[in-house]
Formats: sequence, structure tokens, C-alpha cells
Amino acid sequence: MDKSTIEKTEYSGSIVDLPNESLSSTQSASFEDHEAQKEGGHTTKRALKSRHVQLIALGGCIGTGLFVGSGAMLSNSGPASIFIAYIIMSFVIYVVMNALGEMTTYLPLAGAAPPMYVNRFVDDSLAFACGWNYWYAYAILVASEVTAASIVVEYWTDKVPVAVWITIFLVSIVILNIIAVSVFGECEFWFASIKILGIIGLIIVGIVIFFGGAPTHDRLGFRYWKHDAFKEYIVKGDSGRFCGFWNALIRSGFSFILSPELVTISAGETEAPRRNIPKATKRFAYRLIAFYVLGSLVIGVIVSGNDPRLLGAVNSGGEDAAASPFVIGIQNAGIPVLNHIINAVILTSAWSAGNSFLYAGSRTMYSLACHGEAPAVFKRCTPNGVPYLCVAATAAVGCLAFLNVSSGSSEAFTWLSNISTISGFLAWLCVLTAMIRFRKAIWFNHGTFDVLPFKTPFQPWSTWFVLCLVALMCITNGFTVFVGGSFTGSDFVAAYITLPLFAAIYVGHRYIYKRAGFKTPFARPIDEIDITTGLKEAQEVEDMFPERLPRNWLEKVWFWIA
Repeated sequence: MDKSTIEKTEYSGSIVDLPNESLSSTQSASFEDHEAQKEGGHTTKRALKSRHVQLIALGGCIGTGLFVGSGAMLSNSGPASIFIAYIIMSFVIYVVMNALGEMTTYLPLAGAAPPMYVNRFVDDSLAFACGWNYWYAYAILVASEVTAASIVVEYWTDKVPVAVWITIFLVSIVILNIIAVSVFGECEFWFASIKILGIIGLIIVGIVIFFGGAPTHDRLGFRYWKHDAFKEYIVKGDSGRFCGFWNALIRSGFSFILSPELVTISAGETEAPRRNIPKATKRFAYRLIAFYVLGSLVIGVIVSGNDPRLLGAVNSGGEDAAASPFVIGIQNAGIPVLNHIINAVILTSAWSAGNSFLYAGSRTMYSLACHGEAPAVFKRCTPNGVPYLCVAATAAVGCLAFLNVSSGSSEAFTWLSNISTISGFLAWLCVLTAMIRFRKAIWFNHGTFDVLPFKTPFQPWSTWFVLCLVALMCITNGFTVFVGGSFTGSDFVAAYITLPLFAAIYVGHRYIYKRAGFKTPFARPIDEIDITTGLKEAQEVEDMFPERLPRNWLEKVWFWIA
């Protein structure tokens, strides 16, 4: 770290002087590890196409949160609160997605993951805490979605023990993740396509019901918005209506949690990432906003927030398929059979989200290993480019889904799920901080942002605004324990235990680094941030996949879709 030698890095015909001390030990190790893996052994493969990347991200984001969990939000907060909450949260996701897309397009290296950019542009210790925070959260989310899928099946029959369904779903997603990344990408493409078609169909059905086109011919309009559009929650009056809105805002964040990162995590296995990552980033944001905003509007139109069947979603933690507002609305409209089709879509959604989260968790651990922040054994890959030990470790934590076999253990599992979602808020804070530092380093070195292959709008103001908003949501995540005399120790711990855990990992890493003799500033000085190492490698990867132009109008349409 004290060396003053100058390293020459060549990129795009220019020579850039870089002091060696600007590279952290983990950064240098990472780049050398990637080069070593190319010379011997197996590493991940670039087998994901543009359509795979786009649908993997959407597949992870469209889980049971919108289809089922929104029922609890509607019951507690009202249709207007849930609609506005999803609009605000969609903007948050848009900004987080842009931040990840801009940094990833600039450096789409093998083993890419958000902690890699936190490491490079902020600090080693923050990256270490962020990386393990990501892995743990993804692993718990695997268990959460597998559990949700097994509960959804019980909509049709409860004759089979839930443990059997958990085993079937868990084994199936492990198989899809272990074969080859191209197989995983293709399966996730079709899983996510079913979900997208399902949401589009539900939006159309909602419009039909709105205008009275259902068998009952009851024209609903905005009937359920006339009273309790903003429902009182915990306390009475305007304070209660605000609590209802804030509850909806925080809960809507759970629907999106850790999903934008899927585009970044897949960058190391994507063909022509500098061409496909911007495409996936922009389309992911627009499609997601459309689906969630319109979907939440439909929910508030076809179902009353006072419908007692929504209480099933509240009492079961939002995983009871019979309490899905879509299913309830379709049943109220007198439409036969469609409720079973929607339930099948919900099942596919949970299965697909678990599949995506297992992929994300395994690649996060692989990235940690490549950066020297996890045992090197986790860098081992199959000949097909799958980090099989990372998949196994993540799936092992996913076995916590079996806690739900016992009703007494389900409370502990709910704790773990809550911890994973607040971990997502912390992760976004790290990503947005890295984005601010990244932009400052680019400006310091070039005096312009024209060197960026992908530039996003409203910077840096949008990043700063969302950073503050997410920080506020992180602090107030457990606000319900402080309002209306409803404080309980268990709820407080579930809401806030992640904060001291994250701090402990961060402080522990800084202490060990300092004892080892490393310089440990809280943030790298701007003039020492490395923005060049890996650029040549990224360009070489891009050159390996030349762009193919459409030959006819059919291909033009397909290229636009995919």
C-alpha cells in the first residue's frame, strides 16, 4: 500500500498513469484472479443474451409481493395509499437501476456484483459488509419464495404435506442453477414471460371489470376510492392515514427488494454487456413501473380494502393465495376458472423469483471469492461455468424454508425474512453511495461524462434524493412498534437487528485491516479511485460479440422486444 511506483494501464489508445496505492489489495487480487482463471481451471461463461438478462431481472422483481402481498397493504392502507406508494417506490427503483446500469456498463467484468463497485469507488470494509449482506439476504429470499410457492399450491389441495412441496421446488431450482447458465437463462426467460403475460392479462381484466364488462355487469368505476381511499392505520385521524400511507410505502419496497441488482450480477455472464446492459436497464425500469403502477391501480379498483378475505393475507404474512386481491376481485366479478389460472401464475412467480434469487446469491458469493472476501474454494466452477459450491452454499441457507413445516418455527422464519428485506435497503444505500463517488471520480479524471458508455438522466440530484429517502425508510422500517402503544420487543428486534449486524461486520473488517497495517480511510480519496483497471478487458469482451443488424421487419420487431 505504501509503494509509489507508477503502473501504466493502456485503454483506447491512451496511457493513463495510476499509482499502485490507488488499488486496494482486494481490487488487485480480483483482477489477477480473473486472469489466472482464464489461464487454467474453469470460470463463469458469457452465455446470457439480452432477453435473458431483461427477464431475469423482471422475474426476480415480480414475485408474490404484487400478486399476494399487496392484499395486506390494501387492507391496512387503502387503495390510494398503495397506488401512490408504488409510484414513489417505482421512482426509487428507477434511480437505483440507473446507478447500477451506469457503473456496470462502464466495468462489466467477470464476477461483477454491486459490492465490487462499492469496493472500487468507496471502501473495502463497506464493500465487505455490503457483499455478505447481499448474499445473506438473497439466500433468505430463496427460502421465502420457495415457502410462498408451497403455500400457493395449498390453494388447490392440502392433502400433501408442505414439506414435500418445499423439497420439490427447492430441488428443481437447484437443478436449473447447476446445469449451465444458458439453461438457467432460458428457463427464467419463459418463467418471467408467463408472469408478464399474466400481469398484462390482469390489467386488461381489471379494465373490463372497471367498466362493467364482467358477468355481473356491475360497473365498479372508482367505487372503492370514495370511502377509505387513505385508510387509518394503528391510530385515528390524519395521523392514522399518514401511518397507513407510510406503511404502504415501506411494504411496497419489499416487493422490489434486491431485484435491480440482478442485471448487474448477470453482467459477468452476458454477451456484449456494454450493449445489452443499458438495454436491459432501460427496459427493466419502464416495464416494471408500468406493471406495478397499473397493477396496484387495478387492485384498488376491483377489491374493497374492507373485504374480510384480505385479512387472510394479513394473518398469513401475505402468502395466502386465496387472499390475493386479484383472485378475490375475479371471484367477486363472477368470472369462472380464471381464479385458478391466476393462482397458477402466482405459483410460477414464486418459483421464478426463488430461481433468480438462488442465481443472484450464488454469483454474489462467487464475486466475494474473486475479490478475496470469501474463501477461494468458492471460485471453483463446473466446465459449464457454474460456481457449484456457491450454488450449494446458498441453497443450504434456502433450506430454512423447512422452518415453516412447524407452526412454532414460522415466527422465526418471519424474522429472517424481515431481516433480509431491511438488508435490501442497506444495500441500496451502499449502491447509491458508490454511484456518487463513481461520478466524482469520472469528472476528476476526465472533466466530462462523455466517456461513459451509458449515461443516465437526472444525475446527481436523483441519486442524492433517493439516498436520503431510502435512509429514512431504513430508519423508520419498524415505525409501527413506536406508534399507538403497540411496542413489542420481538417486533423491534425483527425490524432493526440488521442495522447493528451490518455495523458489526463493517467495524470488524476495518479493525482487522488496520491491525494488518493497511490504510483505512472511510472513503478513498477521489484522486486514488481506480477507474481504468479492467477497461481493456471489458472492451475485448465487447469485441467478441459483434452486433448483428436485423435483416427484415420481423427481426426488427424481435430485436426491439428482446
